[in-house]
Amino acid sequence: MTSSSSLLLPFFLIIFSCFIALSSSRKSLTNHPPPTILPRSGLRLSLQHVDSGKNLTKIQKIQRGINRGFHRLNRLGAAAVLAESSGPDDTNNIKAPTHGGSGEFLMDLAIGDPPVKYSAILDTGSDLIWTQCKPCTDCYHQPTPIFDPKKSSSYSKVGCSSGLCEALPRSSCNQDRGACEYLYTYGDYSSTRGVLSMETFTFGGENSVSGIGFGCGDENEGDGFSQGSGLVGLGRGPLSLITQLKEAKFSYCLTTIDDTEASSSLFIGSLASEIVKKSGGRSEGELIKTTSLLRNPRQPSFYYLDLQGITVGSKRLSMEKSMLELAEDGTGGMIIDSGTTITYLEEVVFNTLKREFTSRMSLPVDESGSTGLDLCYTLPNEAKNLAVPKLVFHFKGADLELPGENYVVEDPSTGVLCLAMGKSNGMSIFGNFQQQNFNVVHDLEKDKVSFVPAECGKL
Repeated sequence: MTSSSSLLLPFFLIIFSCFIALSSSRKSLTNHPPPTILPRSGLRLSLQHVDSGKNLTKIQKIQRGINRGFHRLNRLGAAAVLAESSGPDDTNNIKAPTHGGSGEFLMDLAIGDPPVKYSAILDTGSDLIWTQCKPCTDCYHQPTPIFDPKKSSSYSKVGCSSGLCEALPRSSCNQDRGACEYLYTYGDYSSTRGVLSMETFTFGGENSVSGIGFGCGDENEGDGFSQGSGLVGLGRGPLSLITQLKEAKFSYCLTTIDDTEASSSLFIGSLASEIVKKSGGRSEGELIKTTSLLRNPRQPSFYYLDLQGITVGSKRLSMEKSMLELAEDGTGGMIIDSGTTITYLEEVVFNTLKREFTSRMSLPVDESGSTGLDLCYTLPNEAKNLAVPKLVFHFKGADLELPGENYVVEDPSTGVLCLAMGKSNGMSIFGNFQQQNFNVVHDLEKDKVSFVPAECGKL
C-alpha cells in the first residue's frame, strides 16, 4: 500500500500543478475584459482641426488648408480623367489606386491590447485604416510613438485568402511574411505600404472593437500625414471604419474654422440620427435638406452628390447639365469631402459663378493674388456690414442655401474680401468650409446625405 501511494504521489502533484497553472492563466485573461461592440446608442468622437491651437487668422488657416490639399485636388481630378480611358477592371496603367489622403481633422483612438493612444487623420475620401508600424523601413515623423505589433496581444496578420485581403483594390501575397500586403497612394503623392492586419481598436476611451482590419505600414512616404499618426478612412469601401463596424449611419458636425473653443464631432451609429433632434427644432422640411448619394464604379470610395444647379443672388446660373453631372465614363460630378478645405468647381462652372458673383458686388476685384484664392475684392477703408449675394447649391431634392460665413472670408490685414471657392479639373468637390455648422448625416442604407443647420460647438 505504501509503495502504491508513493507511486501515485508524483502523478497527483503533476495534476495539481497543471490545475494551478490553468487557474493562473484564466486569471490573467480575466484581467483584460474582452472587447465589446459599440454601444447601441452609438458613439460620439471629438474632432480637432489640424491647425487648432495655432495663432493663425481665419484666412491663414484657409490658405494652409488649400496648400495641404493642392496635390490632393490635382490627383483626384487626374484620377477622374484617367477613369475615362480605363474601364473599372483595366488597371494596366495604374501603379496603385488613388485615394483622398491628407485631411483637415484628427480623431483620437487607441490600438492594441494594451491599448496605445493615437491621433489619426479622418478622411471621407478614402477607405483604408492604417498607421505606421515597427520595424519601419521608411517612416515619417509622427506626433506619437510608432505602433509596435510585438507589444500587442491582440495583433494578427490577415491571410491572403481572407475577405479583407480580397477587398483591397491592389494587393499581393508575401509568402515569406505569410501575409497580405497592400499599397495605397494618395492625392498628395503620399503613400503607405505594409501588411494588412487585424487589431482591437478602442474609441472614446472605453468602447473596444476587436477584429478591425487595418494597414500596418512599414514603408510610408510623403509628408501629407505628418500632422497625424495614420489615417481613418470613412469612405464607401469595404475596408472603411464605417463598413467594418457594420453601421449604416454616421455624421459629422464641423465648427467654424476660427472657433478656438469648441470641438467638432463625429457621430457613428444610431447617435447620428438622434443628434439631428438636437440640431434644430422646426419642421423637418424647413431645416433638413436631404439629397441622394450617387455611386461611381470607377471611384467607389467617394460620396458623390447630385448637383443640378447653382443660384447666385436671385439668378440661377445658366449652364449645360453635362457640366455638373457625373458622366458614364466616371468623369465630372461632385463629391462631398471632409478632407478638402474649400469647394472646387469645374473651371467652366466656376468662371460662370465668378462672373455673376462679381456683377452683384459693389467692390473692385483685387488682382494681386496675395491670398491664393481665385476671387477677391478690395475692401473700402471703413467696411461695415457688407452685403454679399446669396449662394444656393441645388442638389436633387435639396436647395441648400449657405450662410455668408460659409463662402466669403474677410482679411482685414490685407484689406480684401474673398470667395472661399476655387476651380478644378476632372471633378468638383464640396469642401468642409462650406459644411461648417451643418450636421452632415450620411445614411448609407438609403444612399442619402442630409444637411442639418446646427451650432456644432454646442451639440
